[in-house]
Amino acid sequence: MVTVADLGILRSITIGNGSLVVTITPTYSGCPALTEIARDLHGRLTEAGLGPVTVQTALAPAWTSDWITDEGRSKLAAAGVAPPGPAPHGPVPLTLSPRPSGRPGGAGPALAVACPLCGSADTELTAPFSGTACKALRRCRSCGEPFEQFKAL
Repeated sequence: MVTVADLGILRSITIGNGSLVVTITPTYSGCPALTEIARDLHGRLTEAGLGPVTVQTALAPAWTSDWITDEGRSKLAAAGVAPPGPAPHGPVPLTLSPRPSGRPGGAGPALAVACPLCGSADTELTAPFSGTACKALRRCRSCGEPFEQFKAL
């Protein structure tokens, strides 16, 4: 549905001395999917005869949801996953209590998350985490459907 390039995870591809080096960045440092993504990239590129292949991970600069392409955002929405809004910039205070506004650090009004199924902005957070830490669970009050939201990071 969505590629590593669409998500901004693919950082670079270099060719030198008959080998291919692919650099990827996780959406967050503890992403459990990164090992499988690297394994899949290695296998598919090797099967295509582009080997030898090395897949490496770069942690800096850190990935941001702003790196998701417009096409990637469209593909996420088409699959029923709400794409993230703009990533927070600047210092984000670390708090141990809920953020009342829904924005980093509790500052400013909550950002509306549109339902990817019907388009309504009348949605509610049902769980801060989904199958992965980079997504939250939401429910649309208009159509009643649950959906995942890709978090802005």
